[in-house]
Amino acid sequence: MPGFELLGEEEKQQILDVLSRGVLFRYEFDRERGGVYKTAEFEDAFAQRTGAKYALAVSSGTAALKVALAALGIGPGDEVITQGFTFVATWETILDSGATPVFVEIDDTLCMDPEDLKKKITPRTKAIIPVHMLGGMADISPIMTVAGEAGIPVIEDTAQACGGTLNGKALGTFGTFGTFSFDSVKTITTGEGGMVITDDEAFYFNASEYHDHGHDHDPTVGRGLEKRRFFGMNYRMMELQGAMGLAQLNKLDEILTRQRANKAALRQALETVPGVAFRRLPDPSGDTATFLSFFLPSEEQAGTFNTAMAEHNAGCIYFFENSWHYYRKWEHLIEKKTVTQSGWPFIGAHGSERLEYPQDALPNSDAIMCRTLVIPISNFMDEEIAKIKKAVKKAAKVL
Repeated sequence: MPGFELLGEEEKQQILDVLSRGVLFRYEFDRERGGVYKTAEFEDAFAQRTGAKYALAVSSGTAALKVALAALGIGPGDEVITQGFTFVATWETILDSGATPVFVEIDDTLCMDPEDLKKKITPRTKAIIPVHMLGGMADISPIMTVAGEAGIPVIEDTAQACGGTLNGKALGTFGTFGTFSFDSVKTITTGEGGMVITDDEAFYFNASEYHDHGHDHDPTVGRGLEKRRFFGMNYRMMELQGAMGLAQLNKLDEILTRQRANKAALRQALETVPGVAFRRLPDPSGDTATFLSFFLPSEEQAGTFNTAMAEHNAGCIYFFENSWHYYRKWEHLIEKKTVTQSGWPFIGAHGSERLEYPQDALPNSDAIMCRTLVIPISNFMDEEIAKIKKAVKKAAKVL
């Protein structure tokens, strides 16, 4: 999965170029930097790669979500729908904006269930965030249909599916916004970093200004003389990250090719296991192949199979018990843990209970996740593939 496996001379030269100019800040200092703006170059290259009109580089994938929500004007009193299988940042940014996260079931794509989405929309729903989990795509076409009929904007959380496509169209370009992460274990990496893409000019300017304390980035005046339509925060990407991004983006096709070949080899081995079924991908050709996800017929069989795999040093990820990615294990959400003395955002004004998240709120997702096992895919894993294949053959005998 991670682009750090291919870190090399290209990244080094890009970073040395920044250091030789002595400017790490993405704005200003045109003379000192010789007119070279690495982060802006990365934005342009990423927009071209995805086919988006606008791309805004930010400090993390979490920041990308926060900026997109702010650009849409999401705040207190609003509801934002997302899925119960995602990284915690998706709903943390919703809470941080003052809005209320509403969770929907997943289906056999391991992403948002369009049918449950229909049931969860209310007059207070102001955005929908489907997440392209584990390198594959959500069933984004019916999700967009539901959202369009309700007149609700969509933010595609594409943190785990950079480079993915659906029928030739880049993931992240179906909604009003697409957000990406480039942290240390993503498909391409800048160490930390993220990107927001959109085709909407007005929303792009909202995002651009919000991510930089409200600066309107007027090129005709100095930075200290820029105006502000509203206040913002600091979610800027610096030049070292932008330089890294340029080098890594040039390697994205190579990364995807390696991952797809490795995933295919492992899937072939698993196809021989009785009862195994694979995650549904609406467009298998657009899969980034960062993970191989499969189902066993029951929770008990999933446990038995994974125990046998672990005995041969090839244990799978069991996201049903994962506290970073699955709803039922988000104890800080379910138990209303917060750093604020007032109890916000779980406790409202005058001490009233504001939010409630029962652990058993997503039974359909539980029924899917308890049977799901996942194998992470990397770029260089010939020895690992051989080991996993042997483990699969032995584990199959215990079912």
